[in-house]
Amino acid sequence: MSIIDLRSDTVTQPTSQMREAMLRAKTGDDVYGEDPTVNRLERELASRLGLAAGLFVPSGTMSNLLGLMAHCERGDEYIVGQQAHTYKYEGGGAAVLGSIQPQPIEMEADGSLDLARVEAAIKPDNFHFARTRLLALENTMQGKVLPLDYLAAARAFTHARRLQLHLDGARLFNAVVKLGCDVQDITRHFDSVSVCLSKGLGTPVGSVLCGSEAFIARARRLRKMVGGGMRQAGILAAAGLYALEHHVERLVEDHRLAQRIAAGLAELGYAVEPVQTNMVYVDVGDRAPALEAFCARRDIRLTPAPRLRLVTHLDVRPEHVQPILDSFAAFAQAHPAGAVE
Repeated sequence: MSIIDLRSDTVTQPTSQMREAMLRAKTGDDVYGEDPTVNRLERELASRLGLAAGLFVPSGTMSNLLGLMAHCERGDEYIVGQQAHTYKYEGGGAAVLGSIQPQPIEMEADGSLDLARVEAAIKPDNFHFARTRLLALENTMQGKVLPLDYLAAARAFTHARRLQLHLDGARLFNAVVKLGCDVQDITRHFDSVSVCLSKGLGTPVGSVLCGSEAFIARARRLRKMVGGGMRQAGILAAAGLYALEHHVERLVEDHRLAQRIAAGLAELGYAVEPVQTNMVYVDVGDRAPALEAFCARRDIRLTPAPRLRLVTHLDVRPEHVQPILDSFAAFAQAHPAGAVE
């Protein structure tokens, strides 16, 4: 049995067909705007999202950073969820590199931000305060899909308060597949959208930031500033084009496997949160380190945490479900909940 890696959907290997597409890619110097495959990827994804232009960058962290910096000036502020990737997991880049102040607020159970809380966090127009310029949302948020009516409300809210609205859409297409909607049903509410290609879509590298022509022109200048300009990047962009064509609809398979794993763990007595997309959250408490070591001996990789996250992806297959459940069952027998270690 090969290693079953449940740590993240970033661990996927490019398929043989994706590698072939990369091998055939036409390339040029993208810093000069001359890589035809990069240009095609940027146009294709922006068009799908209903936005004017796109910018290919090495990572989701850089894509979000450029988005925040293109929206905000030094001394401005963005409002964001306490657990959001742009605030918690991106090294403080907006503050360190953009001099942009984050104003985090607590998330709701469904992954949204209560707009009344957002309202209370907006600073008065007074020189004592940072200038509130932007609201940043994430979809999916810890595997949860933001409802379409909430997105419409967030758009109306930000318009009325002259704020911009950015979407960290690292797993945007997981949300699309879950809702069974067109991607523009989500993206039409946003001024800018970051889409990660190297998570559920399974490419080795890359994200695309999309927005207006003027917004992307600012972001392109900032990309150069932070060292994100790449040369013959069409080799990587070709993987993104292949993924958009072949790996979007198959995300439903990841969701089904997550549901199967969750149901099986619940039958074993584990406390499992409801599953919407490709993430299963399990309460294992202080047994997490022991569980990680136990599963590692069975060639199953986990990231230990009391609220354990298991992520399905294109390298997690149906035949992996039973070994996963067998390992958790054996662990529960050897380490019962509440037992003194």
